[in-house]
Amino acid sequence: QWRDVTNWVMYGGSFLGTQKQLPDEKTIPKIAEQLKKYNIQALLIVGGFEAFNSVQILSQWRDKFPSLCIPMTVIPCTISNNVPGTSLSLGSDTAVNEICALIDKIKQSATGTKRRVFIIETMGGYCGYLATLSALASGADNAYIFEEKFTVSDIIDDVRVIATKMEKGVQRYLIVRNECANKNFTTDFVQQLFKEEGKGAFSTRINVLGHAQQGGSPTPFDRNMGTKLAARALEYLLTQIKDSMVDGVVCAKSSETATLLGLTARSV
Repeated sequence: QWRDVTNWVMYGGSFLGTQKQLPDEKTIPKIAEQLKKYNIQALLIVGGFEAFNSVQILSQWRDKFPSLCIPMTVIPCTISNNVPGTSLSLGSDTAVNEICALIDKIKQSATGTKRRVFIIETMGGYCGYLATLSALASGADNAYIFEEKFTVSDIIDDVRVIATKMEKGVQRYLIVRNECANKNFTTDFVQQLFKEEGKGAFSTRINVLGHAQQGGSPTPFDRNMGTKLAARALEYLLTQIKDSMVDGVVCAKSSETATLLGLTARSV
């Protein structure tokens, strides 16, 4: 009932539960059975890349399981912002705000330190959105992300830049690194390299933000966008149900009935 979801808009997380496991040959028959049992006529999935992939997989099994011949749509929702077909995912704006708040606290705690380099590790998988946006917003000096390849020589060049800045009076240097920026050049590796190459010039500290960046209250942008996307998704599903009705039974098999509700420029 409506009262069951009162005030949900102000909370983050997943009250309905979440699961990253993709449907496969073993689980798809069970999914189809439950859809048939409860007479489900449409499917709305809220999630990240796994949700996007799940709809693709389920739609490929429609010929074998008639109960999967229903309209399906995905609302992109992940802090990683790595879902194809949309420029922004729900939760990513909140995560950037949380990361910036954490970085501000780290910078504040370092007010009295001298010649110190901070390496901040963010989440985001192989997408550098969180690291890039938070680095720009927090005034970081550099960002290491998966999309822009870097080598040991690049890291050593950073050491030289840092040392030069320290000699000219700069007391702190901030680097934001995406967790999957490089499989071999990990955050610990970068710290050890900085320690070795920067001996006597500066000290290095790392901060792995971890799950703290997944918490916090949703930003007004995420709250409003979540409401808008849900309304648009419901409108779309109702239209698809009506258009796919054959003799009183929903029979959706076209590619237009397995979709992702993406945000491109100013259009949904």
